[in-house]
Amino acid sequence: MAEVGKFEPEQDIKKKIEETRQKFNNEYVQGQESDKYDSRDVDRLQKDDALVEAYLTWRLYSVDDALKMIDDSFLWRKEYSLNDLTESSIPKWMFETGAVFLHGYDKEGNKLFWFKVKLHTKDAKTSMDKKKYVAFWLERYAKREPGMPLTVVFDMADSGISNIDMDFVKYVINCFKVYYPKFLSKMIIVDMPWILNAAWKIVRTWLGPEAISKLKFASKNEIQTFIGPEYLPPHMGGTDPFRYSYPPLPDDDFQTPVCENGPIVSEDDNESKDFESDSKELESSFSSEVAIEPKKVQNLLFNKRFVCLFTELLPLNVGTVSKTVTHRSALNIHAGAAYELILRLE
Repeated sequence: MAEVGKFEPEQDIKKKIEETRQKFNNEYVQGQESDKYDSRDVDRLQKDDALVEAYLTWRLYSVDDALKMIDDSFLWRKEYSLNDLTESSIPKWMFETGAVFLHGYDKEGNKLFWFKVKLHTKDAKTSMDKKKYVAFWLERYAKREPGMPLTVVFDMADSGISNIDMDFVKYVINCFKVYYPKFLSKMIIVDMPWILNAAWKIVRTWLGPEAISKLKFASKNEIQTFIGPEYLPPHMGGTDPFRYSYPPLPDDDFQTPVCENGPIVSEDDNESKDFESDSKELESSFSSEVAIEPKKVQNLLFNKRFVCLFTELLPLNVGTVSKTVTHRSALNIHAGAAYELILRLE
């Protein structure tokens, strides 16, 4: 992983892009087994200037170093079948744990990639599936937001020795160090127990001296230096009502949840049951004269399940209003006013 931002004249960049492509074809593709790489990755390298430049930038414009990184990342992509990795490729229980997900932004506008360490346990039997799980999220984001970096957040709250898997941590680091160029903005370790200090000193050596500046340690009181309260959970002193849930996969932004795959289930079992009951009652109210209690409307406004149901049931001609309802500012609406708004939109 190299420090990015080194200036190169545009003409030199274009020359190095072409040189990288030619050398890769001559030295890594020709004369090799036809299935060494996924042909889709090779084709993209030949067509996508931004991709080649990302490798070059991440390797300080050294063509040979960039070629080595391309080779390593393409071999990894082939091994993990990245281009064909789908939600159904991953065991359902991994999504249900909520141990890894994308949500929110840091103060610099970088997407947050959360790791809830307390939900992870080392298990050789599931190691490959967990690595594919991380790759799934990275690839999903890379396709949706090409060229946009991520800020990794390791939430260490309530974690201990049993939750630390150094092989897994090293893999996560390699995803950014080797496989995804220019993808890491920073890596924040939040609320780390003192007993794990030694383990994270080892992590520093994996990052390398040029990337130490990307590794940040923060307590719950310090995390707002990097992330605003609107994207922090309550246990970090934040105000974000978001709760990871599955199914379906939540959209990257809380304001625009994904609704097409079914209802969202809260990570808290008790709240899940409450919201499920409230959602069913809301659905019934849309198809009958039965009114629901204003307090339940307010509760539902804090849950994506309601937003999904609400936006799906609304007529198309009030779509603009429904988008307003999903916005975070609408989450603070008074219960009575919210209920009145729903009745008007029926």
